[in-house]
Amino acid sequence: MFCLNLMRIALELAKDNKAYESLALKFFEHYIYIGAAMKNMGGRKYSLWDESDGFFYDVLRFPDGNFQKFRVRSLVGIIPLYAAETLKLEDIESFEEFRDNFLWFVKNRRQLTKSCCHYLEQKRQYELTIVDERQLRRMLERLLSPQEFLSDYGIRSMSKYHEQHPFIFGHSEVRYDPAESDNKIKGGNSNWRGPIWFPTTFLIIESLRTLGAGYGDDFKFSLPGDSDGGRTLWEIGGEIANRMIRIFTRDEHGRRPLYGGTQKFQDDPYWRDLILFYEFYHGDNGAGLGASHQTGWSALVAALIEDWRR
Repeated sequence: MFCLNLMRIALELAKDNKAYESLALKFFEHYIYIGAAMKNMGGRKYSLWDESDGFFYDVLRFPDGNFQKFRVRSLVGIIPLYAAETLKLEDIESFEEFRDNFLWFVKNRRQLTKSCCHYLEQKRQYELTIVDERQLRRMLERLLSPQEFLSDYGIRSMSKYHEQHPFIFGHSEVRYDPAESDNKIKGGNSNWRGPIWFPTTFLIIESLRTLGAGYGDDFKFSLPGDSDGGRTLWEIGGEIANRMIRIFTRDEHGRRPLYGGTQKFQDDPYWRDLILFYEFYHGDNGAGLGASHQTGWSALVAALIEDWRR
């Protein structure tokens, strides 16, 4: 994601200074090397992508060459979706140095680029993403399952599957906790063990929007309860955004999920309209948790309203 962002910035700067074209190429190549390593380490022996589960996992490699996959379905396995960019051939025509070297690299380094640079011939564009269409669909099966990551209020940081099926390694256990964790590792903070986070989910939405703009109507996926032919990735991003906005709005009973069972904030006329931006949110009911004035990232809800509700 870092490499692709810098590639895009370099191409923007190259409009005024051609020297930046070589930098854009450098960042593209670094993206390819990282993506290929993730999916082909040790001749796929240590690949972070797990074909049987359709998910990315951390891999622990021992000095003797043995390895173990940590089959914890968490945001760690979703983060590869963050790296997403579209390169249309018509958009890079004016960048001759970048265009020529980019096309040479794609043609002559297929063993690397086939993992994370996908050409859509009809649209004459390249989708730069760690996953191909088949792998993306497999990841979406978990991401958009209410029994795993999809909450009524956004994307959980850990799959709800681990509520009944904790991951155990030695004497340690990782279990889904939608609010504060019973496990006292790091003082009991369960940030990454179930609750909903605005910055991480915002990046998921942005990636879905980027991929949706690239694939268009050719790629559709059904959410639970959908009866028609499915939704585009753009529409799925909008659905997740609206679920996060719902944390702050009143439901049919006039209550904001944000405040859970705190009656003063729900009912008191002097408090009920004062909106707090919490650090993270309950994975099942959307109640605010952690620091109550985390305007650094929960204020991203304003961007979601701007982009999707209007």
